[in-house]
Amino acid sequence: MTILILTLTLICLLMPLYVYLGYPAVLWLLNKVGFAKPHYQAEITPTVTLIISCYNEAAVLREKIKNSLALNYPVDKFYIIVISDGSDDGSDDIVREFIGYQIRLIRQEGRLGKTMGLNLALKALRTDITVFSDANAMYEPQAIRKLVQHFADSKVGYVVGAALYTDGKESAAAANEDLYWQYEMAIKCWESQLHSVVGGDGAIYAIRTELWEPLQQRDINDFVNPLQLVAKGYRGIFEPEARCFEETAGNFNKEAKRKERIVNRSLRGLFRVKQVLNPRHSGIFSYMVISHKLLRWLIPLFTALSLPGALILASNGVIVGQLLVVGMLLLLIPAFIGYLAQNQAKLPWLFSFPFYFVSVNYYALLGIISALQGKTQVTWHSVRPTAVRSDSDSANSLTFSGVLCYLIVIAASFTAMSWPYV
Repeated sequence: MTILILTLTLICLLMPLYVYLGYPAVLWLLNKVGFAKPHYQAEITPTVTLIISCYNEAAVLREKIKNSLALNYPVDKFYIIVISDGSDDGSDDIVREFIGYQIRLIRQEGRLGKTMGLNLALKALRTDITVFSDANAMYEPQAIRKLVQHFADSKVGYVVGAALYTDGKESAAAANEDLYWQYEMAIKCWESQLHSVVGGDGAIYAIRTELWEPLQQRDINDFVNPLQLVAKGYRGIFEPEARCFEETAGNFNKEAKRKERIVNRSLRGLFRVKQVLNPRHSGIFSYMVISHKLLRWLIPLFTALSLPGALILASNGVIVGQLLVVGMLLLLIPAFIGYLAQNQAKLPWLFSFPFYFVSVNYYALLGIISALQGKTQVTWHSVRPTAVRSDSDSANSLTFSGVLCYLIVIAASFTAMSWPYV
């Protein structure tokens, strides 16, 4: 029985190491030994529509429209559509100020969600390329040109740009999110070189308009839509020089809750386009989707399954189990301290990173549970620092720290005290 518990515990603990370290190493190695698939690029100027999705974005929308009008792209080939999902803060009036400058407003009543707004906008769209953006994502002047150059290759179906953070040094939460995103961009580059970047980015990604197919209301468009294009035989390219800039949520709890919504909707979306999980259909891309997305979403489940095994092994004097418990304490104690001091702008990395890692995986687990229960959030609210932190935010964070970190630390500590020292 001890051998079985040890084996299962080690498998569960090795899975996060594979996902975060092993998978990027495999991508890097495959590219180095010659498996990269180059594609054709050229300076082309197809007709482009930039779609900006918004709900109550009056604080940033005027700046976004001015930023979009200033992009370096032929005016006679560039159009802008703003989709307002029932905004009631004056966002629509801001858009109307610019009507006539190649801009159109589409108002969607009833708060149906971003995906339904996109279905509405693309129903009669005729431009060659559609670029999707958020209201707070400010593009560099050459961003559109950098995106469309890849569509010179007829096998490229979508292109994803790089969304960078402007506030990466202003708070511990933003710094950790910025660090995580730098890591993600390296993976996107390697995936793109081998086959296709896994998923899009709601802030900046483009598709061939003719390839769009209407999505279901619960679909997360920048994940399901790229999967559909790969399933049709097209590639997805990551272009790191097509840059835009936006703010993080600036708060650990808000960033983690955003991850919960993404995982919740993406898990359902993955199984709706399940053919991309079949290597016979999608080749190496299926390996990428499983490793980059599915297994990463399941990390909190693997971790949760490993905890009882580690505690049982440690209490029985198994050295490996004792080492695992020590490692657990070295992660959770700083995470708990990070929780207590999470609102400190200068929270040291020693505490902020463990708290960020544990909280994100905790909320990812909640997202998985909600998805399995058939619950999906289809509307969105801004998570940027302008929003006032609510009591429910504090309550959720307290539940996380008190029930998870505190109890596990206490259990591990009592286990450690029971070790048969000689």
